[in-house]
Amino acid sequence: MRTSRLLALGAAAALTLGLAACSTPNAGPGSVQGTANPASDDAFPVTVEHAFGETTIPEKPERVATVAWANHEVPLALGIVPVGMSKATWGDDDGDGVLPWVEDKLEELDAETPVLFDETDGIDYEAVADTRPDVILASYSGLTEEEYDKLSKIAPVVAYPEIQWATSVDDMITMNSTAVGLAEEGEALIEELRAETDAALEAHSALKDKKLLFASIDPNDLSQILYYTAIDTRPGFLHDIGLPLPQIVEDNSDSEQFYLSVSSEEAELFADVDVFVSYGDESTVPLLQADPLLSKIPAIAEGRIAVLGDATPLAASANPSPLSISWGIDEYFAALEAPLISE
Repeated sequence: MRTSRLLALGAAAALTLGLAACSTPNAGPGSVQGTANPASDDAFPVTVEHAFGETTIPEKPERVATVAWANHEVPLALGIVPVGMSKATWGDDDGDGVLPWVEDKLEELDAETPVLFDETDGIDYEAVADTRPDVILASYSGLTEEEYDKLSKIAPVVAYPEIQWATSVDDMITMNSTAVGLAEEGEALIEELRAETDAALEAHSALKDKKLLFASIDPNDLSQILYYTAIDTRPGFLHDIGLPLPQIVEDNSDSEQFYLSVSSEEAELFADVDVFVSYGDESTVPLLQADPLLSKIPAIAEGRIAVLGDATPLAASANPSPLSISWGIDEYFAALEAPLISE
């Protein structure tokens, strides 16, 4: 499970990907002075269905905890500061365990950084319990049923809807906002983010109708191409806003795996790709173009390669989330568009 999630979040040049957490909280467990939940008491009880059944939150939660990637961004976007959340290390530009768009929101809310849960080796149940949460949000996660059961002994848990790590941004917002009694505000947030995304796409119109492939290639083993499927939030997000899928992704749209791999000898499978999107550094493009097999892919041969960096905030924002969209959607689309307008 841990290895799968690392692959889900991003692929650095050597496939050293990460969503990890090492906790050095700036406040003791449960001591964060979070913003009170603005929901009405009349909204409760609420029930949220998910992969493990359904969870009922009997009354308005005043102490919201989150685990896994980005779930904390929903309450934050709605004005609620969690008492605890997972620490991000992949994409963290200053080593404080908080991504820049989350830092900006905490500053806007004049709030301290929540307790950061160490998820390097899995969920730290003791740390979560120490924050004394009334609800635990994990609608975008890879919880096993065992993990769900353990967390449920601490507080009601909202798990993912069907497939691990396959929750769309819209569904994450809907489920998590419902759990904290702010369903209508969640729907308004979805509409706001859609408008911002549509405006950014319009501003980078060269992307329209283009097929982008999110891929990862180990620079030490160019014999395999790992590509992300439609259930992964990166291609899934772009498809949701109207961009077509490459044929190889379309052909595997019923897969419940968020990534698949093929031999580089099958380069013809990627012939319709307009932009090859990967992670890495300045050596990535020449490395791919120099390979006798990979260079048979037109997008690679012609330099239509968007390199998002190696564990940068921009790379992390490719896995879109409720706060990262407003923070960087224009820069992200500009990076994806650049290989098309530089031809």
